[in-house]
Amino acid sequence: MALDKALLMEMLRRMVRIRLFEEEVIRMVERGEIPGAAHSYIGEEAVAVGACLALRPDDWMTGNHRSHGHPIAKGGDVKKAMAELLGKRTGLCKGKGGSMHLADFSVGILGESGILGSSIPTAVGAALGSRQQGNDRVAVAFFGDGASNEGAFHESINLAAIWKLPVIFLCENNQYAVTSSFKDMVATENISDRAAGYNIPGVLVDGQDAIAMYEVVSEAVQRARAGQGPSLIEGKTYRYYDHSLGLGRIVRAPYRSDEEVEAWKQRDPIGIHKERLLSQAIATQAELDQIEAEVTQEIAEAVAFARESPYPEPSELFEDMFANPIPLD
Repeated sequence: MALDKALLMEMLRRMVRIRLFEEEVIRMVERGEIPGAAHSYIGEEAVAVGACLALRPDDWMTGNHRSHGHPIAKGGDVKKAMAELLGKRTGLCKGKGGSMHLADFSVGILGESGILGSSIPTAVGAALGSRQQGNDRVAVAFFGDGASNEGAFHESINLAAIWKLPVIFLCENNQYAVTSSFKDMVATENISDRAAGYNIPGVLVDGQDAIAMYEVVSEAVQRARAGQGPSLIEGKTYRYYDHSLGLGRIVRAPYRSDEEVEAWKQRDPIGIHKERLLSQAIATQAELDQIEAEVTQEIAEAVAFARESPYPEPSELFEDMFANPIPLD
């Protein structure tokens, strides 16, 4: 599949945007600016970016607790994302969702959830909605290797297979569910092997390669739009940081070696993509540096926007809920 320069450069831009956003989040968590838990997406950027660029803006997407990378990859507003992390009124969810519950309907993000596997049925529901409404929107559910052991995953993929719904189950296998290796928790060699039990395609792909992710997801999207049903895609990837920021202060026993972490860092998704752009004379170093500078400025502006934004008023507590149980007026 021949990809044009504009798409390849956008892949880099979005991966760098996620990386710099997450690096800033880490600093803000360490300073106590961001309340609650936060889960870094650093190291996994190619999975979401490659997948989301294979979608249309109106296609649906659901994510999980490691939730910052998916909205950014789908084209979400980084200012609103950062404001949400700080609990500000200008955030994607008006400051009420926080780090693990980002949503942006304007770019098809139905929501992300800290409950393991819980957003997978939501994607299936969106795909069913597309079928019922007679449109060709596709839904993608992002989830981790740990969530692939949840009943919600198996029930969802079974129903989608029976009804041939336009949904893609995309497992971001970052090797560990908190501190448990997927090799100790999954009977099959690969999570994508489970597709055989539901009579749907199962594809294993290098999750550090944004182009490979784009190509595989593009094929699955084409199948889904054509009414041929769901696919299960497994992107083998790795998170550089612990499951959640600060977990290392709680979990004392090492669950992975420094050598393993370093080996995966040698296959950094941004580094792989940059090297390809340079070695194939698609872009110059100056062009890559320009993207880095522009995104650095974007993230700085997002942080300033978030810090300067107001918190929600107490009177807004029950807005956007189905009912207002305690009228405050």
